[in-house]
Amino acid sequence: MAVALSASSKSRRPWQGALVLALMALAFVLLTGLIDGGVGVAPRRLFDQPVYVLANALPGLLLAGALLAFTRRAMLSFGLALAAEGTVYAVNYLKIANLGTPLIPADFHMIGQLNKGGTHVLGAYLPHSPWPYLAMLAVIALVIVLWRREPRLLPQSPRAPRVLAGTASLALLVTLIAGATPWTRLYNGRTLWLEPWSATSTATHSGLLSSLMIYRLQYGHGARKPDTAAARELLGRADEALRQQAVAGATASEGLPDIVVVQSESFFDPRILNGYQGSQITPNLDRLARHGTSGALHVPTFGGGTIRTEFEVLTGLSLRYFPDLQFPYLQLNAKVVPGLVRTLRSNGYETVAIHGNDPSFWNRTSAFKAIGFDRFVSQSAFPAGAANDGQYMADRGMTDEILTQLKDSGPPQFLFAISIEAHGPYDTIPADTAERDAMPVPPGITGKDKLELQNYLYHIHHADQELGRLADVLARRERPTLLLFYGDHLPALSNAFQTAGFVDGGTMLSEPGTWLLVDPRKAAKPQRTAVASWMLPGLLLQSAGIRDDSYFALTRLVGPELAALTRAPDADTTGEDAQVARTDRDMASVAQLRLDGKLDALLPPDTRAMAHQAAAREPALETDAHLGAGASH
Repeated sequence: MAVALSASSKSRRPWQGALVLALMALAFVLLTGLIDGGVGVAPRRLFDQPVYVLANALPGLLLAGALLAFTRRAMLSFGLALAAEGTVYAVNYLKIANLGTPLIPADFHMIGQLNKGGTHVLGAYLPHSPWPYLAMLAVIALVIVLWRREPRLLPQSPRAPRVLAGTASLALLVTLIAGATPWTRLYNGRTLWLEPWSATSTATHSGLLSSLMIYRLQYGHGARKPDTAAARELLGRADEALRQQAVAGATASEGLPDIVVVQSESFFDPRILNGYQGSQITPNLDRLARHGTSGALHVPTFGGGTIRTEFEVLTGLSLRYFPDLQFPYLQLNAKVVPGLVRTLRSNGYETVAIHGNDPSFWNRTSAFKAIGFDRFVSQSAFPAGAANDGQYMADRGMTDEILTQLKDSGPPQFLFAISIEAHGPYDTIPADTAERDAMPVPPGITGKDKLELQNYLYHIHHADQELGRLADVLARRERPTLLLFYGDHLPALSNAFQTAGFVDGGTMLSEPGTWLLVDPRKAAKPQRTAVASWMLPGLLLQSAGIRDDSYFALTRLVGPELAALTRAPDADTTGEDAQVARTDRDMASVAQLRLDGKLDALLPPDTRAMAHQAAAREPALETDAHLGAGASH
């Protein structure tokens, strides 16, 4: 090959050039398979059948072909294509290492977040060692050398066939990335391997690049069309209960409580992990649970993807029914999103979001406007003394801001606070290393895994302290206040979880988080119940005495039988009770119609009238034009 490449393009015979290209293409395919097997995706199945090998290497081959046509340098073209593949696999490696799951097409939406606060958050996951960056510099240097020194494999003329071939390769690559339908003949679950509810299994069997193409083609063409008949059938079965809700009507705004919701970053009860059954890391959670409702919380994400759980809580819509919405705030274009916030607005509430980070990260500024928040108090509006603990703003600063925003007069308030102190990665230095080092660690967890687990426990211990402080202040207020506290997902502590194991024998991807709903002024009988994150707004409205939203009434009716199905889109229900599978199928259409604003037309007359009355009570979004990073104190 080296001899062939060193010969001039004029003296080389056509078959020699073809042989060189064939050998380089074969080497490229084999290297793609080896890389795929070296970063967490098993290579065994890739070589069981040729179609697995070719399907995984095809995107890179198309890129190399397009580059070759325009540069005429074989090693440079295949090298650049391999470098592009290597970048994708490197990012995939980082995601697997931190979150335990491979790349999916929706992850590429994060590129647009790098200039919106994403660099600070995502950059923390990059390797701290200099070696990966030195390797990147070496690759760049090699590319420059090839560009300057490699002889051209293809002759300069005739030019037309070469340009035509390059354009064809580029066009095929663009249509593949765009998800053009004809590519489904290759990238599908029959030809390759697809488990819709498991990106890990799909990538393991089909290869990373093939799995990206399969998911892009399967879920990249917008939302599914709802089945109106199925939605009407479910509403008909629930008709009597919904009529009772309609008769109950809406509570007068004068008697409504203030509502404070705290979405606590990566919070879960560590006692579900072996070695912590008798721990006292979250004493305030325990204390408040003795006077409220609490339990396991099923969420649609693990280790990251906060906005997935956040979206479910704010809308009451299960992402199980929207498999194309991997990152809803980045993908939704609706100007009005129905949900908890708009229902509260229709009952006279002032609605405020609070978050000590860049407001544009995850596109929250635009998303919160569509969801209906009056104001968004973000990092720039916090007092100058709001300090970090570790890499992010301390939870005590968020609690201070919640208490600043609460008023003792005026309309009822809904405050939705998003913490960030316990955000990963967990290898940063906290404010108090002695407190961190005192955190207990189960046997077998050592080195970096021990340090990360202790850092995490240090931060959620602070989250628990702030929960207790907030509840104590709310208990002394004259105005009644409901407090909802929950964790958005489990932390990405994959190695520690695998070493210690969970008390119930489950896996980290199936373990639930925790939630708590309490009125700090009342000593109520404790209740324990497992729910899904999309059920929380219905339960919260019921506790507040607001019953004029028929969709949330329906979630309260069907939620208990569907709670455990929240984690994965398209999870198999064949082993479930027939009634559960039927309700799950019908609820998918109800949720889709709800998001589209078309559900009210299917409601029974009594509940439809109630829904229209509630919508009429919602104030015009005059303040939405001012929704942004700042807010007056």
